[in-house]
Formats: sequence, C-alpha cells, structure tokens
Amino acid sequence: MNKDKTVIEDFGKEWSSFSYSKIDLLKLKENFDQYFSIFPWDLINNDSSGFDMGCGTGRWAQFVAPQVKKLYCVEPSRAIDVAKKNLKKFDNIDFLEETTETCSIKNNSQDFGYSLGVLHHIPNTKRAIFDCYLKLKKGAPFLLYLYYDFENKPIWFKLIWKVSDIFRKIISSLPFQIKKIICTFIAYIVYLPLSKISLLIEAFGADVSNIPLSEYRNKPFYQSKNDALDRFGTRLEQRFSKKEITEMLTDSGFKDIKFSSNAPYWCVVAIKN
Repeated sequence: MNKDKTVIEDFGKEWSSFSYSKIDLLKLKENFDQYFSIFPWDLINNDSSGFDMGCGTGRWAQFVAPQVKKLYCVEPSRAIDVAKKNLKKFDNIDFLEETTETCSIKNNSQDFGYSLGVLHHIPNTKRAIFDCYLKLKKGAPFLLYLYYDFENKPIWFKLIWKVSDIFRKIISSLPFQIKKIICTFIAYIVYLPLSKISLLIEAFGADVSNIPLSEYRNKPFYQSKNDALDRFGTRLEQRFSKKEITEMLTDSGFKDIKFSSNAPYWCVVAIKN
C-alpha cells in the first residue's frame, strides 16, 4: 500500500492540534490565493465536481466549495473529523476517509482536483499523482503543490536546509507531544525572528526572497507554529525539482504544465490529456 501508517497517524494528531477553526480568514484567504493564483478558474463553474486530495482540516476547501456543485474532501487521517466540523455549513461536500490509492471516487469523473502540501509525504509520490490523474475527466485541471529542492536558492541556503534536516530526522522520531513542544519552541526562536527581520528589511525596500522563512513575514504566527511541526515533525519528507515534477506529471498523462513564478515553490497546474 502506498501509505505510511505512522505518518498518517501523526498528521491526524497535528491537524487536531491546529484545526484552523479560529484563524483570521482574510489572512488564510491570502494564502489560498497564493496557491490558486495559477488555477484556471475559467475551466470550472457552479456545475463542476472536484476533489481535495489530502484535505487536512479543510482550510482550502472552505474557499473552493462555494464555487462548485460538489467537492470531495479526501483525507486518510483523523483530521477528517476536524474537516467535518470546520466545513459543516456546506452541504455540497462529501468526506472520504481514504488514501490516494483506495479513493472511491469514480475514475474519469471529476472536473478538477487539487492536492496541496500532501503528496510529498507519501512513499511513492509519482504513483499518488497518477491516482489523482485517474479520477479526472479529460481536459480537467489539477493543481499540485510539492516541496521543492531549493534549486532556485544559493548554496548557503541549501546548506542551512541540510543542517535543519538533521534536526528533523531526530525530532520526528520522538513521541508526538514531545516533538510538538520542541517544534513550538522552534517557531518562537527561529520562525518568528526571521519572519520579523524579513518584514523589517522589506520595509526598507530590499529583496527578502533569499532570507529563510521570509514567506512567513505576513502570515499569522499560528501558521508558523503549525508549519514548524509540519516541517520538523514528519518522518517522511520528499523534495523535488521542477524537472522531476514535470516528469512525474507528464508520465502520469498530464499536459500543459505551468509552474507558479512566486512562492510557495513548487506550485504547478496541469491538464489531463
């Protein structure tokens, strides 16, 4: 089976801790717009049906559901219970506690799909992309976000990441409550200072794109705490280059692949051939 049971259990605990039920929706919508800036909204309408593969707490689904007829929220972890609570006001959402491999959505049935920050935590990411491909109709768009391998960053940036990855491998092996405490500490001593420094430098008109964690400068600190746990708390993390992502999408059968030129990297949209 193309899944890691421990990783799924940990994400269920993570999303139960960070439910996003009380976060500032305007700030979250800004984040949503970053991901969906390249999504071809003109290809779907209020008669469309689509899926959110790895919906987590439903933080993105709440912005998509009002624009379509049907949305399937697919999530293998207990986070699906959080999503049900967060999205209870929508009557056009079906919740499926399934993996990409066991997803019961009928093949060739969906007008669109998206999976943001999920498939790099699955053992065989390429296979998971193909599983998503199977659910889509011909000509349907698929929005994907995978962790990138810092190919557009300087060498020193990559070296910092390699050091941080050593800490990730140690921290992620700890019991959940312990690593949650450690990751919260990291958010306070690393994420918060760097994001505020970036904000200050940007105010003077300087480019902050190469400052680590600068993307958090305008985001709620709640998200920094969540993402610190997401980054250092997961046992399985894969990173891909543009070329590798393009090859996985092409081999799965997608065409018209378009990458976002802005953070978060790499966010990409493709069309089912």
